[in-house]
Amino acid sequence: MPFASLDEIRTKIGQEIGVSSWLEVSQPRIDTFADATEDHQFIHVDAEAAAKAGLGGTIAHGFLSLSLMSRMAADVMLVPDGIKMALNYGLDRVRFLAPVRAGKRVRGRFTLDSIDEKAPGQLLFRHLVTVEIEGEDKPALSAVWLGLIFV
Repeated sequence: MPFASLDEIRTKIGQEIGVSSWLEVSQPRIDTFADATEDHQFIHVDAEAAAKAGLGGTIAHGFLSLSLMSRMAADVMLVPDGIKMALNYGLDRVRFLAPVRAGKRVRGRFTLDSIDEKAPGQLLFRHLVTVEIEGEDKPALSAVWLGLIFV
């Protein structure tokens, strides 16, 4: 994560701050997520049944694609100098727009939407995030992601 002064970060409001590296959504990754969440629906873990259902093979859980945003953010998020702590504050909106097929790669595109003082020493960062699927026109998801930064 790039460190910068808060004043410098504020100049980036309304701008795309970066695009993450590509991450492969492999079948073992999907299977591990299925085990962790106890969501073993056939569309995620049974390639033959998923193909018969017209999906062409297994697809990732939407929440797996969403959870990968944390790793993607590590590539691009701007972090204020002197930060004490950062917390995931939640999401205002998430839309799952296209399935991510097993073996595809995804990346995150991040725009800094706003920074608001929530309380003294607490800044609420709001990012618009699009998770793109390599080689596809439609993204996997779009989200408004909130992070609480303690300075």
